[in-house]
Amino acid sequence: MPLKAVLFDMDGVIVDTEPLHRKAYFKTFDELEIAVSEELYTSFTGASTKRVFETLIGKYSLSHTHEDLSAIKRAHFKDYFDNDEEFDLIPGVRELIKHYHENGIKLILASSATMVTINMVFEKFGLEQYFSGKISGAALKESKPHPEVFLLAAEMAEEPVANCMVIEDSTNGILAASRAEIFCAAYRSPHSKNQDYTLADIVVSDYEELQLDKLSKYF
Repeated sequence: MPLKAVLFDMDGVIVDTEPLHRKAYFKTFDELEIAVSEELYTSFTGASTKRVFETLIGKYSLSHTHEDLSAIKRAHFKDYFDNDEEFDLIPGVRELIKHYHENGIKLILASSATMVTINMVFEKFGLEQYFSGKISGAALKESKPHPEVFLLAAEMAEEPVANCMVIEDSTNGILAASRAEIFCAAYRSPHSKNQDYTLADIVVSDYEELQLDKLSKYF
């Protein structure tokens, strides 16, 4: 079956917002005058902001609500998002997106991020023109590794799953693509740590490896 649609994850595939989240969290910790260790911070990987602050409120007997602390952290994140000079698209991804778009491949974003964050990224980097749809997993009942977000993305592209490819960087995202029975390309970024690529159909560390001529043996 020919490749007709590519379903992109966002964080770790198009941009890497983790360094911004980290800076925003640690600025908030400094303002609260609490010393959060690397070990404790690492244990929060994948946790919601609400859960992070609920844990810290209990641990440090803070008088704030998690809503107040989340709002402070969110304001810092937006400041870094707008002004951090190191924040950019992942190398090679804009060229890959344009390559697919120019060759008539439908592009759908299928991310666990909130639609607010998705729209911030798309506006900042001018990506809207290339994508025919966006789905936020944060608004769905099930999250990755459940396949719902990718099955909905294939529906949005109006293509059978056999004509689709997912680009992912995380264990949960790769598992979700596998459960949706969609061909999955795993992107191994310099920032990816402890991710399991076993279920991916191909693993790449350079987006040039996902140009259409390189994929012709699979589709």
